[in-house]
Amino acid sequence: MKTPEIPVNESERLKALSEYRILGTKPEQNYDDITKIASLTCDTPIALLSLVDTNRQWFKSKVGVDVEETVRDWSFCAHAIHSPEPLIIEDALQDERFVDNPLVQGEPQIRLYAGFPLQNDQNHRIGTLCVIDRKPHGLTDVQCKIMESLARQAVSFLELRKRSIKLIESFCSLTEAGGIISTCSYCRKAKDTNGHWMHLDKYLSSRTNLNFSHGICDTCIEEHFPDVLQAWRAEDQANTKGIASNRSNYSCG
Repeated sequence: MKTPEIPVNESERLKALSEYRILGTKPEQNYDDITKIASLTCDTPIALLSLVDTNRQWFKSKVGVDVEETVRDWSFCAHAIHSPEPLIIEDALQDERFVDNPLVQGEPQIRLYAGFPLQNDQNHRIGTLCVIDRKPHGLTDVQCKIMESLARQAVSFLELRKRSIKLIESFCSLTEAGGIISTCSYCRKAKDTNGHWMHLDKYLSSRTNLNFSHGICDTCIEEHFPDVLQAWRAEDQANTKGIASNRSNYSCG
């Protein structure tokens, strides 16, 4: 078995991975959707969103396996992160790098491995979206293109996560009292450093680059504008009766 080499930019790569703060987090629907689509697209029993950490590969999302991680030395994905191009092994038993790998000789008995690198804008490859089969075969051009698109989508979710974390941290650093916002328990206004109370959206807009649009939620409509709600319901009933009447006339005609 050939142990995967360490990338030349390993320290930068690990720093980029840590900035997502994703390792060890619970399953999330958006990542699970990606692995499900990958498995269905490539007709494979296993699909993984694998992140290559210092000594392990950890699965943010998985289809077809129960384990949460494996050691990095066994990882196919640790080989795949050396290139921006996908690593496709049609039959691991015919590849000297992997023939005696414990994941080939034992469960999950890898034969096909197709790993598509998760690469950010700084060319840091933090892991892969991969599909695995227990029988040897390749992927079609269409399947490869879909996998590449799914890998880009996974990176987009990770980048969105990182930006959200940075926005929260940036906001907290602008507030005093250890990042605590003083709010009214009743009207939910926020108090600024001068002791002035203002609506929370105005408070946040003055301290961040957040913008707000306004509407009225269903609960507030029901509580504060019952007449409007009643009028809407009456209008809906009238429209329903009108549709039923038109259908009746059409049938009679």
